[in-house]
Amino acid sequence: MFNNLKPVSLTSKAAIEVRKIMETKNIPADYGLRVGVKGGGCGGVSLIIGFDKKKDTDHAYTIGDIPIYVDKKHTMYLIGKEVDFYEGADARGFMFVDISPL
Repeated sequence: MFNNLKPVSLTSKAAIEVRKIMETKNIPADYGLRVGVKGGGCGGVSLIIGFDKKKDTDHAYTIGDIPIYVDKKHTMYLIGKEVDFYEGADARGFMFVDISPL
């Protein structure tokens, strides 16, 4: 069912920053970029990213040389999202962009 599905994409700026973090922060080689959701209730869900090992419940794929892990239960919240990296005078960090055609 999930064989070709890549629910989340990365911009080239985000991929460069992820690689830089993995190298400079000594992220273990068996870790990948975890993209998921947290929360719920009245406030809805928040999209999150971090580094983690692959779990049995994950949908795993790669973008370039970056392993991406998404818990299968979170897939529906992430389809059509793209991780970008913003660097400006007012802020710096990763952000999610909705690229779905809806």
